[in-house]
Amino acid sequence: MKTLPPNLQAHLESGTTTLCWCWRIVRRDGAVLGFTDHDETIVFGGTEYQAAAGFTASEVQSTLGLAVDNLTVMGALSSETLNEHDLAAGLYDDAEIEIWRVNWASPDQRVLMRKGSLGEVRRGKTGFQAEVRGLAHALNQPVGRVFAHGCDADLGDGRCTVALTPVAGSVTQAADARRFTVSGLDAYASGWFSGGKLVFTGGANAGRAMEVKRHTLSSGTVAIELWQAMSEAVTAGDGFTVTPGCDKQFATCKTKFSNAANFRGAPYMPGNDAVLAYPTTTTPLDGGSRYGN
Repeated sequence: MKTLPPNLQAHLESGTTTLCWCWRIVRRDGAVLGFTDHDETIVFGGTEYQAAAGFTASEVQSTLGLAVDNLTVMGALSSETLNEHDLAAGLYDDAEIEIWRVNWASPDQRVLMRKGSLGEVRRGKTGFQAEVRGLAHALNQPVGRVFAHGCDADLGDGRCTVALTPVAGSVTQAADARRFTVSGLDAYASGWFSGGKLVFTGGANAGRAMEVKRHTLSSGTVAIELWQAMSEAVTAGDGFTVTPGCDKQFATCKTKFSNAANFRGAPYMPGNDAVLAYPTTTTPLDGGSRYGN
């Protein structure tokens, strides 16, 4: 049960209310944005909540227990602070959000209704739709190490220890904002940069990064395909740096990076097949090693 401030409680009991919704968003880059469904801008707590910014919310579902509450916010890309480029650049990914119920006639009469973070954001031609995750969502995230066949370290971090040296290149021709041919990577075999991180150093996307989905070398032509399209157009001459990719497998760690001693997975961990196995003429299960000498 939520306890209301006495002045807001008295306003609700008066029989005539002047209430509105206000949303406060703190983006990944630290920018603080405020929106309201009232027809005039509201200011409180050091934040200005813009009116008529094309930002609305769906019905809120609250449940007992630790289940994640369900809420969706929707917006039209009409506000100066809500635009396609910032959404595509990921500035709103996992952004903090607060949802307030406010008396617009006296903003000091307010109550915090929800607090959480933005999850999946789906974009259209004229608007967007974002999932709001409650605080209980953090309880669904893995904490600590997860033991599996694959490595759970990030390539180049302190546990991996591989020294990554970014390779510089430039775009020679772009099919779109996700697929383009490049120069400067001719010395590397196909797939060397698949799964790596590409950071643009020039052009309209300078400073922005994206993971490489596919790197190919065919007949002397090097092509890069990103997992998602960049927020701005990619054009010939755009410079970038890119780091090698890792598929988290022991064989890759051993042969590609010569780093088997620091592999952070369990490649020889028995799986369900080993648990359910039974002796046969080819697998006697005599207590010996399953992987040879």
